[in-house]
Amino acid sequence: MGLMDGKQGLIVGVANDRSYAFHIAKSLAEHGATCAYAHIPGEKNARRTGKAAEKIQTDPWLHPCDAGSDEDLDALFDQYKKDFPRLDFLVHSIAFADRDWLQPGKFCVTPRKAYLDAVDISAYTLSAMAGRAKDQMAANGGGSIMAMSYYGSEKVIPGYNVMGVAKAALETTSRYLASELGEFGIRVNTISGGYLRTLASSAVGGVDQMDDAAKAKGPLRRGVEGEDVGKTAVFLASDLGSGVTGENIYVDCGMNILGA
Repeated sequence: MGLMDGKQGLIVGVANDRSYAFHIAKSLAEHGATCAYAHIPGEKNARRTGKAAEKIQTDPWLHPCDAGSDEDLDALFDQYKKDFPRLDFLVHSIAFADRDWLQPGKFCVTPRKAYLDAVDISAYTLSAMAGRAKDQMAANGGGSIMAMSYYGSEKVIPGYNVMGVAKAALETTSRYLASELGEFGIRVNTISGGYLRTLASSAVGGVDQMDDAAKAKGPLRRGVEGEDVGKTAVFLASDLGSGVTGENIYVDCGMNILGA
């Protein structure tokens, strides 16, 4: 018997089989969950997400969604509700910032639009999705919403720049959502995963040494693996995490505890 038997939910952010969202979906499915997938619009993105999702389950449910569009978000959650009777978990694993400004020395010259776009897609969308998920989750007694963060929300990571601001906004958003949605049995948390080489992380200047630093100085003397985050997601989505909400959980092999 799996921890997630009978549970259904939506994963937003599987770009390929290296992304944290993929490892989360894989772990949830291994414990019995049924996962649906939202992807960036476009045939190429649909194919990429579908190829990854097919490694987890046959004939995966896919739906396009531009997270910056309220109409697309409405369409995604409306279609999900038509096709699935339950929404037990929602995984928000998306972020965006113009890579031209993710370089050391460029934070103070980040244009207004680039700054606001990063906060919109990386943080506001969590609130936008939670609001659309609320009624279906509450109808079945509650659920678990989780989003992916990173230590650059708290400490300066060279080149992380406006993404650090956006992740700080994401974590604060999750706490306010946790307070507001708790009465409906909905728990909201963030997972602060360690550095993992993905399409998203490759856009940040100055990250090349992070994996080496974790192996050399980190308490566990290794870099984080995708399955580390996947296992934590299962905990948060399952009844094992029934009393956990409004938290930011580090899954970074202990790197966040180091002073230097």
